[in-house]
Amino acid sequence: MDFQLTEDQRDLRAGVRELLEGRYGRQALRGSVDAAEAGGGVVDRGLWRELGEAGFFALRLPEGGPEGGVGLGLAEAVLVFEEAGRVLLPGPLVATHLAAGVVPGAAQGTAVVTAFDLDGPFAAYLGEADAVLGAEAPGEAAGEVPAAGRGGVRGGVPVRSVDPLTPLYRAPEPAGSAGSGALAVALRDEGALLTAALQLGSALRTTELAVRYAKEREQFGQPIGAFQAVKHLCAQMLVRGEVARTAVYAAAVTGDPGEIAGAKLLADEAAVRNARDCLQVHGGMGFTWEADVHLHLKRAWVRAEQWRTAAQAEELLAEELLGQQPVAREAVDREAVDREAGRASA
Repeated sequence: MDFQLTEDQRDLRAGVRELLEGRYGRQALRGSVDAAEAGGGVVDRGLWRELGEAGFFALRLPEGGPEGGVGLGLAEAVLVFEEAGRVLLPGPLVATHLAAGVVPGAAQGTAVVTAFDLDGPFAAYLGEADAVLGAEAPGEAAGEVPAAGRGGVRGGVPVRSVDPLTPLYRAPEPAGSAGSGALAVALRDEGALLTAALQLGSALRTTELAVRYAKEREQFGQPIGAFQAVKHLCAQMLVRGEVARTAVYAAAVTGDPGEIAGAKLLADEAAVRNARDCLQVHGGMGFTWEADVHLHLKRAWVRAEQWRTAAQAEELLAEELLGQQPVAREAVDREAVDREAGRASA
């Protein structure tokens, strides 16, 4: 099986990176943080519509369909979400992407759709969302809970979030969650994989930030990157990122639930630990509010709890391994019988 990116896939990734770097660079990121600190919204509706027009949300819908689908697959979606993770683009990207073709306006980016993708009755961006994927409300269609205008979905109570760009809400009595309901169960694996892709993008970006700072910052008359301890940190970051990349890309090709669970585990670890090591490389500067490194760490913490937590992924992998043991043992026993039969005939 060839896991090398095709020319079209490389062009897609380059195009999305150019769009996001031009439309959501560092200045826009810090502007979002300032707006959030001032009590404003963090989802840029104009950018959301631009993403819709570019096919971000309709990427996997049939080409030529009524929703304006692009007709690509999960592998291409992973590349696109990886780029979004690099720039820490805020908003319920995964839920809106999964809602394309289900919730009106999601594919075009005219609707912001969230999901109960955290344990318990919690959802991110509920106050800015137009619908909740995978929930049901009396008198409403499954998978869609219309909001009261642009003020957000009814009934959400804000709770404190570690990430200023991921506002969290508690729903008083949600009828569904990311882990229940036929629609949600079918989408949980895809949601976990796309979230892993976001984590991967963040992990690779913090590696770049650490290496760049290690080349620029000088101590004792030479760049700190010349010191062995810093070299080791950067090398470990690179290894984590590349291992996670391999797992995420492979899971996108196979679509196997076990491989997706493994990819989420590796991507979560890479995003969190790389952000921590990036902070270490930056030293005291990394802990300041003006640096962007802490934003990567806080977002990684939140994403690690979305769609599939580490405990849930480990449980799924354990079930698969335990389910395969009897088959493996049976195969071994059959080989032993064949060997004994061969000896007897000799």
